[in-house]
This record gives sequence, structure tokens and C-alpha cells, in this order.
Amino acid sequence: MQPRDRLTGKEVQVATLVWQGLTNKDIAGVLGTSEQVVKNYLRTAFDKLGVWTRLELALYVASHGGAAWHVQLGAASLSPTVRGEVRPAEEGVPLAGNGRRSAAASGGMS
Repeated sequence: MQPRDRLTGKEVQVATLVWQGLTNKDIAGVLGTSEQVVKNYLRTAFDKLGVWTRLELALYVASHGGAAWHVQLGAASLSPTVRGEVRPAEEGVPLAGNGRRSAAASGGMS
């Protein structure tokens, strides 16, 4: 059993969102919870994976499948959208700080 196999579904989601570059505040918005709850998920994921920082967590996810990590572990890859709705992440589409596709990616003003 690999360390990542001990993660809960929420810890997998949080780790994947960290790997995608979201902040704790953004992750809290996606999950519909508080930043403190996100910090708790991060702390337990750090302990289970033997990492100390968000960067190490992101590198761990990247080195263990990256984009396919959530599929391998049976969880959904999440990215923020308008009004806190959740949808599968779109590969190669950069997100603006508000969780919408950037103007450049959407071909116009957002």
C-alpha cells in the first residue's frame, strides 16, 4: 500500500487542487467549506504522505500521476467555477483568480 492510498476522498481533492495551483481560500470555495477545514485536510495529507509543504505536496501529486491522480484514486478532479459550482477541470485552460477561464482562454472578456 502506497502512502497516497491512505488519503480520504477529500484529502485527494485538496491535494489535486493544490497541485492545480489553487490557494486555501480558493479550495475552500470549491469545497464549500472554511479555510480552516482546508488547512486540516492539508495537515492530515502532509502527515500521511510524509511531506512538509504545499510545494512538496504538489510535487508528490505530480510525480504520482498528476492529472490522472484523481482518476487512479477514484476521486473527482475539481476546479472552481462561478458561484462555487464544481465541474471537472479542463486541461490546458488557465483559470483567472476568480475561478473563471481567463479572457485569453475564453477568447474575450470574462
